[in-house]
Amino acid sequence: MSTEDPRELVGTTPAPEERAMETALRPKSLDDFVGQQTVRRQLSLVLESSKLRERAADHMLLSGPPGLGKTTLAMIIAAEMSAPLRLTSGPAIQHAGDLAAILSSLAEGEVLFIDEIHRMSRPAEEMLYMAMEDFRVDIVVGKGAGATSIPLELPEFTLVGATTRAGLLPGPLRDRFGFTGHLEFYAPEELERVLRRSAQLLEMRVTDAGFEEIASRSRGTPRITNRLLRRVRDWALVHGVAEIDRRAAGAALDTYEVDPRGLDRLDRAVLQALCTTFRGGPVGLSTLAVIVGEETETVETVAEPYLVREGLLARTPRGRIATDAAFAHLGLPRPETQEGLPGT
Repeated sequence: MSTEDPRELVGTTPAPEERAMETALRPKSLDDFVGQQTVRRQLSLVLESSKLRERAADHMLLSGPPGLGKTTLAMIIAAEMSAPLRLTSGPAIQHAGDLAAILSSLAEGEVLFIDEIHRMSRPAEEMLYMAMEDFRVDIVVGKGAGATSIPLELPEFTLVGATTRAGLLPGPLRDRFGFTGHLEFYAPEELERVLRRSAQLLEMRVTDAGFEEIASRSRGTPRITNRLLRRVRDWALVHGVAEIDRRAAGAALDTYEVDPRGLDRLDRAVLQALCTTFRGGPVGLSTLAVIVGEETETVETVAEPYLVREGLLARTPRGRIATDAAFAHLGLPRPETQEGLPGT
């Protein structure tokens, strides 16, 4: 059986060994892409227009939480335009020279995908302004008084930027994108459609109730739902289960400590500490992190967003507070002296 850390099952960052499997499960066209109806419809219009004009499509910015399909959509955009795709990331572009090297090697109509574009360095961002607007960059040769600026013309290309924190993008960069799409978390029925497609590709037999059980524990995120499906497959193979029903799917995910609401070990540890040690709060983030044995950043970026979205935890000026729903989920009575927020 897999020895994967249970916490990684509901994380949104894929492990290196999982990337090949994720690639195999990615949809290859907009028709195969599940969910995000508004963004898909808008993208279809933009791409169809570019084909009719026989020009590169406008630059596009895709924003939203991790694991919802931003990279997949970039690949689909390139495929729909019958154009090559160049992939890079914001953290990899720390100098203007890094960006100049990428831009100068692009072919006519090529799609350049920059993941986590908000993490680019400021000099690279400023070079990107001119490249996006005028398809030109100025290369500075030399230093000091003897420095010379050499203009370099670029072929028309389409930039697709992806970000999980659109608010960190500077206004001048954000304004240069002709299309902006925000991806939302998936509804359970949409995740079930993702699961059916993936199960078919993996040659798995799963009942309707089995799909429903996996989808309900997937945090509204396709990347997580595909990861859980693969772990259920592992459990079924080891236990000799030919068809996965609700009971089998639940038993498999219980083994990996993913509960019926999609909470993992860290999520429950945070809620347990809030509800028992601190009687529901309020409590500071750093204190909470010490109690659960994790880094402050891990609690804030991994556990808190989902707990807040599910109405199990609230952030207040005085600290973190457990809601009525958190006590109910853990099967604990709320202390009468605790002044918290009502559950949702």
